[in-house]
Formats: sequence, C-alpha cells, structure tokens
Amino acid sequence: MSRTLAQRLQALDEAVELSRDRSSAAVVDRAAAVVKRAGERGAFSGDHTVVALAGATGSGKSTSFNAISGTEFATTGVRRPTTSTAMAVAWGTELPGELLDWLDVPRRHLVPARRSAFANLVLLDLPDHDSTEAAHRMTVDRLVPLVDMLIWVVDPQKYADAALHDRYLRPLAPYAEVMIVVLNQSDRLQPDDLADAMADLRRLLDAEGLAAARLISMSALDGTGVPELRQLLAQAVADKAVVSRRIAADVTVAAEELAAELGTAPTPTLDRKRREPLVQALAEASGVGIAVDGVRDAWKLRGGVATGWPFVTWLARLKPDPLRALRLDQSDRRLAPTAVSRTSLPGASSVQRARLDRGLRELVDAASTGLPRGWAAAVRSAARGREALLMDRLDTAIAGADLELDRGTGWWSVVRLLQWLLMVAVVVGGLWTLFMMLAPALGLAGIPTVYWWGWPAQFILLAGGVLGGLLLAGLSSLGVSVSARAKAHRAERVLHRAIGQVTDAELIAPVEDELDRHRRAVQAVRNAR
Repeated sequence: MSRTLAQRLQALDEAVELSRDRSSAAVVDRAAAVVKRAGERGAFSGDHTVVALAGATGSGKSTSFNAISGTEFATTGVRRPTTSTAMAVAWGTELPGELLDWLDVPRRHLVPARRSAFANLVLLDLPDHDSTEAAHRMTVDRLVPLVDMLIWVVDPQKYADAALHDRYLRPLAPYAEVMIVVLNQSDRLQPDDLADAMADLRRLLDAEGLAAARLISMSALDGTGVPELRQLLAQAVADKAVVSRRIAADVTVAAEELAAELGTAPTPTLDRKRREPLVQALAEASGVGIAVDGVRDAWKLRGGVATGWPFVTWLARLKPDPLRALRLDQSDRRLAPTAVSRTSLPGASSVQRARLDRGLRELVDAASTGLPRGWAAAVRSAARGREALLMDRLDTAIAGADLELDRGTGWWSVVRLLQWLLMVAVVVGGLWTLFMMLAPALGLAGIPTVYWWGWPAQFILLAGGVLGGLLLAGLSSLGVSVSARAKAHRAERVLHRAIGQVTDAELIAPVEDELDRHRRAVQAVRNAR
C-alpha cells in the first residue's frame, strides 16, 4: 500500500469519526467498513492477488474458470446452477489460509507453482449472480466487495441483461480499472456478428461509466482469447498494484458518499454580531437589571448609614439591604462561601423567555444555514443541549461576580469620624446649655458664660454640631448618589461580562465546535478523495 493511499485511508477514517451521528448511518457504516476491510486485507497475505470470476447462469463461467486455470476443479454441465458455493484455486507453495478464511471460501485447491506467472494468484469461481437460490446471490454480493479484481463472464444472449448491468456493472463503475468483461462463447457467432456484439457491449459499458474496464472476447471451448486473459491476469499479479487500486476505488466511493452527506455549501461562520443580542436576552432573563438596581440601592443605603447624621441613621438601619435580600452580598460570601452558590433573583418572565428563545433560534438558524439535515440537527443540539442548566449557570455566574462593593468606601470612614465629632459637639453643647439653664436653681449662679465670636460657646457647639452634621450629611448623600450610579454602571458591565462568558462557554463554543467539526470533516473527505 502506497503512502498516499495510507494517508487517504487515514483521512477517510477521520471523516467517518467526525460524521458519525450526523450523516446517514448507512453511509458512515459503509465508509467505516472500507477502512476496516482495507486494514484486514493488508494484514491477510498482502502479496496475493484475489481475482473472482462472476457470471450469470449459462454464461460458461465454470468452463472459463477451468480454461483460465488449466484445471478441472470447476464443475461444468447442463444442470443449473452448476456452481453452488465459491471455490478458490491458489498458485504457489502453500494455500493462503488466513486470506481464504477471511474471504470465507470453503472449497480450496492449491496448484504448486514456484516460478509460475500465476504465483500468489488466488482465482475464485463465484456462484451464478442470477441464481434462483438466494444463498448463491448472497455469496456473490458478499465477495464482490472483498476481491481485488473482477472478471465478468457474459454470453452473446444475455450480455445486456438488466439484472447484471443494474445490480452490478453500473454500481461498480468506480472499479472499472480492476474489472474485465469477457464475452464468452464467441465461437457461436460469425465474425461480423461477434464484432457487432463487441461494439454494442462496449457502448453499453462506456455509457455506464465503465470505459476503463477491459473488454475481450473468448471461447472457453476452443481456447480463443484465453491466452490474452491469462496474460492480463499475469500482469495484474506481477505489478502488485491491483490490491491498492481496488482499495483506492473503495476509498473514493466512500469519500464521495460522505461528501454528498456533508453538502456542497461552505461551512457557515458564526457572526460575532449575533452574540450581543443573545447576551442581552440572557442578561434580562437572568435578572441582571434587578441585580444592578440592587447594587445601586444597597450602595445608597450603606453609604447613607455610614455618612448620614448619626441621630437619624438608625432609621435607615431598619430597612432591608437589597443585596442581602438577593443573596449577592459580598461580605456574606466571605463568611460563608457555599451560601452564595445561588442567588434569590426572580425567575425569567414569559416575555423574557420568549426573547431568549428567539435569540437561540436566530443563532441556530445562522449557524446551520446550508448544512445538511443531520449536521443542522447537531448544531441545534449543541446550542440547546445545555438549555436546561443554562439558567443555573447564569445564576452561578451572577453570584460569583465581583461587584467590588468593598472598595471605594474609604471616604465614608472620614465622614463618619467627622459626624461623630460633630455629634459629640452637639451633645456637649446641649448638656452645657442645660447646665447653664439649671445653674441658678442649683445655687451656681456665679458661673461665668464663655463666649466664642460673640456667641455663647455652648450655643456654638450645639448649633454648629447640628448644622455641620446636616450639611455634611447632605454633601455626603450627594457623593453617595454619584458613586452609587458609578457602582451600578460598573456592576452592569461586570455582570454582562459574566453573562457573556457563560454565553460563550454554554452556547457559542458548542456551536462553533460543531461547525469546526463539519469543517474538519469536509477537509478530511477532501483529503480522502
């Protein structure tokens, strides 16, 4: 077997594996059988050439077998059918037992020949292909794909028989180079009639794609044409190329069938522009918008508690934290990592699911345009095969996204410290004022009043603390609102990125893998052809 043929077989084997469960099972199985058969044929007596004589009842096939082989092993006579089982005659020093076992030919004969031109030739006499016995026809159908070379013996009366041409010759057109057609019983025709019959048979063969098949006339009874046929067989044995040509034809036929299954249109290329609408639909269905609102509201709530006026922030603490309610709080995640594998985001609405379904359908349609039915179904399965777990994957991605809510809060501590200082000022000022009001009643009327900038110091502490706290709280609230919007925008980007990663892993990648598989199958078939 040549290196090129070995590479073609390897390519065909790759195409078979890539096409399995996507192309017609019968076509794939036939191609796989070619690869298997080629390997087995090479392992069983690769030096031998197997030639089979096939023909219809009454064509003189068995007589031709004896004439070609120079033996009387084939039974001839008027009883039909004469050949009931396949018989083999081998030339050489010993019978190729493993090869004949593989061919399952029970009747075997050895013609001792060390230097004969037929050395390493195995000649098979097949049952009649038109036998009334079904077992005989099955034997022919089983052995025709296994032999290296075929000799079809026809007679002047039935050389145009439809059973022969429709069932065997026309389907075997790709094997014309390893096929010989013999018009037997030429002794029964006048020279002009023989010439007309040969011309008509040649025309039939050419019309059926068998132009490369050799055609000779022969009379097994008087020996006309027998030496020519024996010379053709000797050449086939000598050049040792028949086996490779037969396997090469098998590969070509199988590759052509697989090519038809793969279609003629180029493999679609998935447009990345279709990804964004799908990501957007998945984001809506998985509750990204609710999560973003939760980030903004939670930031405002937490920032307000941290920077607001301490005398009223306790009211804000009574409000539920939006992120904790959604189970998206990162501080909880650090404390209990396993507790955030799921969020509490609501499920997708019917409208959101309809948009998602439309996005998936558009993705499948774009990815399967021009593909044969089996491959289109594989693309559809790749896109929707993980649909049942898709929402879980999206929820996990949202739960695992780093929203960075623990960053950007440094200024909150500064504001909180200032608020507490101002609150101390309010408390001190309030107590001082109360003390000054009660001092006369306590007999402490002589305590002097301290003035700052022309105002009682306790009043400055009290009013300044209240006004400063409220002003600082207002400015801080504005800062918290601005930063909340920024946090929400960033959270939206982060969550969309997480949704995009899930989209790529669960939807885009499987579809692209399937398209790449089709692309590689096309290339493998091209290499096999």
